[in-house]
Amino acid sequence: MVLDKIDKQILNTLQENGKTTNSKLSKIVGISPPATLERVKRLELAGVISHFTAVLDPEKIGFSIMGLVSISLSLSNLSSVADIKEKFFKLDEVIECYQIAGANDFFLKVIAKDIKTYGEFMNKKLTQIEGIQVIKSSFVIDNVKEKRRFVLNSDEEYRV
Repeated sequence: MVLDKIDKQILNTLQENGKTTNSKLSKIVGISPPATLERVKRLELAGVISHFTAVLDPEKIGFSIMGLVSISLSLSNLSSVADIKEKFFKLDEVIECYQIAGANDFFLKVIAKDIKTYGEFMNKKLTQIEGIQVIKSSFVIDNVKEKRRFVLNSDEEYRV
């Protein structure tokens, strides 16, 4: 499947505002509402649109601490990387988890209500996972840029 100009307009618009109605979206892209809806469904079925969600402001709902945690594993103490991934996935405090190449093995984005609850998370949950050798935490002072939008250029070809 190749994304055409209309698909790209739909995706750019929905990334900007996922609550855009089908009627408004059809006016923006210049096709009928049924054709627009069919394209959105096709993009969802192809996995280009993975899901629609509300993005919350962590501070406004009581999560004032965001930690960025790099993890290095101990290969001699490791049962399996899959087990580690599953344990990270189950931790509610971990809102993003990346397996990475380089000096560390994983990078976690962690939220907590305050520094005390962050400490409890570290001491009672994260340090209890077998196979972790090194944990390094940094704390977010200011969110300078958080891009959630991918600009799809109408001149470029995107194959799905």
